[in-house]
Amino acid sequence: MSRLDSFIRRLDAQRACLDHAAELIRGCDGSILELGLGNGRTYDHLRERFPDRDIYVCERRVAAHPDCVPPPERLILGDMRETLPALHARLGGRVALAHFDAGSGEVAANRVLAAELTPHILRLLQAGAVLVSDPPIAAAELAELPLPEGVPPGRYHLYRRI
Repeated sequence: MSRLDSFIRRLDAQRACLDHAAELIRGCDGSILELGLGNGRTYDHLRERFPDRDIYVCERRVAAHPDCVPPPERLILGDMRETLPALHARLGGRVALAHFDAGSGEVAANRVLAAELTPHILRLLQAGAVLVSDPPIAAAELAELPLPEGVPPGRYHLYRRI
């Protein structure tokens, strides 16, 4: 499979999982948390899906299209290993949906980062919240959810906070 085809399939899976997660949290209060802004495409998609919710974004530094940058009061800049623990006072236990796609493109490095950040992400999620993630997440507090139709196992991941 070409890298282009793989990229397209990853984005298709990402969109399908985010749209499915939106349905899963329908009726649940809480904020949305985007872990990794990148160029802002996913943030823009989340704004469409959740026009009435606060969407917070964590990113090391902004490199997104200007139309896809969150307002300053919802943009948390810096290394997530430092910003997520500090974010607990503001959002702890009040996040209904988190999307984790903050990796570098290197599978091993992404898994290490996910393992480092998982305890901090868990503290932000409310009971019943959904975590959508590019790298797999291993935590006793998360139950793996079935993927939407058409998303192959391992391409993207969905979890519910127990």
